[in-house]
Amino acid sequence: MIEIEKSVGFLLAKAYQRACAIFKEEFEGHDLTPQQFGLLAFLWREDGLSQAELSARSQIDRTTMGGIVDRLEKEGLVERRPHTEDRRAYQVFLTARGKSLEDELCAVANRVLRKVTSPLTEEEHETLIRLLTKIRH
Repeated sequence: MIEIEKSVGFLLAKAYQRACAIFKEEFEGHDLTPQQFGLLAFLWREDGLSQAELSARSQIDRTTMGGIVDRLEKEGLVERRPHTEDRRAYQVFLTARGKSLEDELCAVANRVLRKVTSPLTEEEHETLIRLLTKIRH
């Protein structure tokens, strides 16, 4: 018999649900999903990535990535431009509004992170990051 409440899959799913609930609560009024915030964060670090690069870095399939970019474009946070080196591709750039939200949204994301990891010591937090990274690859 399996002890489901001690299984890695169950615990990861429940931790993800808790993190998403905290994210939703803290980001209320910003109308962003965790995936949309993640795309913005990649662009704050390196603006002008192609959709394929964003898809690879975020490990989100290309079709889903296209929908995320569509929604952010409708919100006026990003814009697509023809790729300078590949006529079949587009690059995604932050708009002035998208750039201007970086400090505010990163502060909210840091609040989310503190709430999610508040039960952990610094050493446990570092261990969690290391283990999740190891599982991810």
